[in-house]
Amino acid sequence: MDSELEERLREALRDKLRLLPAELRAARGSRAAVRGPATLPLSSRVLLKRREVAEAERQLRDQRQEFQQRMQSLAQRRQQLARRQEQHRDAVLRFDSFLKAAAARRERALRRAGEQRARAAAERAEAARLRRERERLLRHRERLARRLRSLRPFGDYLRDALASVGQFQDVPAMLVHFGVLAGVRAALAREAEAGQEQLAQGRAQLQRYRQDTSTQLLGTRNELARLHARLQAARQDVLQWESCWTHIQSTAIQKTLLLGQIKLAVLNLFQQTTAQLRIPTDRAQEDTKAQLDMVLLCMQALADICATGTHPQHHRSARLLRGQE
Repeated sequence: MDSELEERLREALRDKLRLLPAELRAARGSRAAVRGPATLPLSSRVLLKRREVAEAERQLRDQRQEFQQRMQSLAQRRQQLARRQEQHRDAVLRFDSFLKAAAARRERALRRAGEQRARAAAERAEAARLRRERERLLRHRERLARRLRSLRPFGDYLRDALASVGQFQDVPAMLVHFGVLAGVRAALAREAEAGQEQLAQGRAQLQRYRQDTSTQLLGTRNELARLHARLQAARQDVLQWESCWTHIQSTAIQKTLLLGQIKLAVLNLFQQTTAQLRIPTDRAQEDTKAQLDMVLLCMQALADICATGTHPQHHRSARLLRGQE
């Protein structure tokens, strides 16, 4: 058991020592690929790696000392192996975790090496991009220099204008002032254009309103003429019906007068007839129809009397009249 643990410790130490040259080579390759102000010198990186190796060796030495102490304790308590077997199993499990931690550290070291290689590639790409950006900026600088040389006469003109005006302190202040004036002029032009557009819209709206108003006025006039014609026709109808009503009223008055005369004549005839024939009268004076019937019977009786020559009191018609009475 002790020899197996020592062999595992040796393997872990060898793996750590094998990992160190690979990290040194990766650091040396990244320094050769990218030379920038942010990269550490090789000597510093080697010192850092040596410190890491020394730290790993110190940890291994501490682990070894701890392991030796544990082995001495196990040798002293070998007679208690049956009782302490579970504790020994725990120690083995802790050692396995230590080996797993060592393997994890190895994987992390390999991952850091890969990350460093990727970082070196990214830094190389960034350096290439910066070189291209530098070339682009140089070309832009050259274009700006050519433009500056071409605009130099305008600068001289502006300085001469500044000296002749004497109102501004320097050329930029004069340019700012004229820029403000140009902006105000552009704003006024935009406002004038907007006003013209609003005016054109107002004129078009007024024209549409006039057209709509004229159309409505024409329709109103036509409607007014039609209503006036209907009013004239209604007035003619009113006159016609008024004349017709006046005629009806006059006719009704005449008919009423005639009816009154007829009623008076029937009443007089009824009274004379009944008085002549000595017939008692119990008819109402307003019952003109009954009176007329009675007058007709009396006239018939008188006609029979005239025809037979009999006294009215002995005649059959008179008796009939009395019987009807």
